[in-house]
Amino acid sequence: MAEKTLAIIKPDAVKKRVVGKIIQRIEDEGFEILGIKMIHLTKDEARKFYYVHKDKPFYESLTDFMSSGPVVVLLLEKENAIKHWREVMGSTDPARAKPGTLRRLYGFSVERNAVHGSDGPETAEYEIGFFFGK
Repeated sequence: MAEKTLAIIKPDAVKKRVVGKIIQRIEDEGFEILGIKMIHLTKDEARKFYYVHKDKPFYESLTDFMSSGPVVVLLLEKENAIKHWREVMGSTDPARAKPGTLRRLYGFSVERNAVHGSDGPETAEYEIGFFFGK
C-alpha cells in the first residue's frame, strides 16, 4: 500500500547546489513526487515545525539553521515511503551514515545533514499538513 512522507532538502544542501542530485535520487528510488516547493522558513515557522524538540538543547540552533536559507519541501509517495526514505537519507550523523546515503554524501554535521524525513506515520501526517495542507 502506498504511503506518504515529507522530505526536506535543508539550507546546507540548497547552498551546496545539490538539490537536483537529491531530487534525481528520490526519483531513482521510485518515489512519486506529489508536491514540491522552495520556501524560506521564518524563525517562527521553524520553531512551530520543530516544536517536538522545544525542550532539547539543540532546538535554538536547529531553528536558526532551518531559517537561515531556502529549503525544498517535497511530498513523496511510495510503498513503505517513510522507512525507505529514512534508509536513503542515512544516519542523522553523516559520519556514521552508510556509504551512498544522502547524509553521507552531502551532510556536514548532525544538524547540517542535508535532508529531513518524517520518522513515523503520525509525524508524516503533521509535517505534510504543515507544508501542504490537509
